[in-house]
Amino acid sequence: MRILHTSDWHLGQSFYGKSRQPEHSAFFDWLLAQIKHFQIDALIVAGDIFDTSTPPSYARTLYNQFVVQIQGTGCQLFVLGGNHDSVAMLGESRQLLACLGTQVIPGALAEIEQQVFVINDRQGHPAGVLGAVPFLRPRDLITSDSGEDGSQKQLKLGEAIKAHYEAIFEAAKQATDQPLPVLLTGHLTTVGASSSESVRDIYIGTLDAFNANAFPKADYIALGHIHRPQKVAKSEHIRYSGSPICLSFDELGSRKLVLMAEFAEGGLSSVTELAVPVFQPMLVIKGDLEAIADQLEAITLPDEGSVWLSVEVQTQEYLSDLQARVQKMVEGKPLEVLQLKRVRQRQTALAADEQETLSELSVDEVFERRLSLEHFDTQTEQARLERMKQMYRQVVETVIHEDAGESKELNA
Repeated sequence: MRILHTSDWHLGQSFYGKSRQPEHSAFFDWLLAQIKHFQIDALIVAGDIFDTSTPPSYARTLYNQFVVQIQGTGCQLFVLGGNHDSVAMLGESRQLLACLGTQVIPGALAEIEQQVFVINDRQGHPAGVLGAVPFLRPRDLITSDSGEDGSQKQLKLGEAIKAHYEAIFEAAKQATDQPLPVLLTGHLTTVGASSSESVRDIYIGTLDAFNANAFPKADYIALGHIHRPQKVAKSEHIRYSGSPICLSFDELGSRKLVLMAEFAEGGLSSVTELAVPVFQPMLVIKGDLEAIADQLEAITLPDEGSVWLSVEVQTQEYLSDLQARVQKMVEGKPLEVLQLKRVRQRQTALAADEQETLSELSVDEVFERRLSLEHFDTQTEQARLERMKQMYRQVVETVIHEDAGESKELNA
């Protein structure tokens, strides 16, 4: 049995005003080619099918077209809801897509058995069992009790997630009379996983990370939510596939993969990384204006389309025409500056004297020293500075007032 594991498609993402539709279309064509070439038995998409709960119509069209196209390959499709997905929207076509060989699990279902599926090989014989776990929302698992603090809720939620996985795992083992490999899925952050800019800080309620040791001893665990492909806790069988395209500029340093897991003799035999081609060239350029000009000249220009750029200018000067200068550098070339940053070197200490400590400074002095590290050059930034000062004064006055009230109570 061969399984393809992917996740975090984020269909419908708008990237600095740019549509990702061409990239996703190209990715689907490539993915279908891999399914046919490797004779894949099942494709697992571990959450975040869409970028938002209300995706644009073209994104839903891409999704529906892919469901129809994969049916002709003989490959089963399992779609898991992620934290970006709408449970209601994914669930509305669940029964219809089941008729096309696609199983959709938008959220935790009422009956555990509804999240357990037998995976057949291409000859129609049972080859594995899937315990399909989507993104789990706290309301799916626990109820809040009055008087609970944050740590108690976190512990309670962690135990509930562990119990949910154990129940799914036991149901999967009981699904057939044969000793078949058991696969699980998940859309969450686990201990030891590294994230990126585009991964929003939505884990599972207040649970920062789920301990990988709490997973049942399944043969393979297909995870989503983290956009960088990686093994979890150095385990071959617990994997993040990562997103198939770069969803932020800081993901350029990581590979984009789809994972092919092969099973033989009742267990996992190998995991192969299939590199996803780059469908949209993207680059990050850093340095002063002279260095940036040199780097722009050295870029290999594409025959078609354009290169998307993030430009980080390092300068101590305030340049009111910075955007115009950079734009002139790329004028007439297939280069598009989507992100432009200005970075200035900052002092690393609040105190001018290395021997000076916070205890020697007043509250006002600490605040002023911190503001001195920032630059408020434009009118907008100056207005922001005034708002910050006003808010600071309000906070200080409130604290002084509360302290005075407490002192009167103590004296009384």
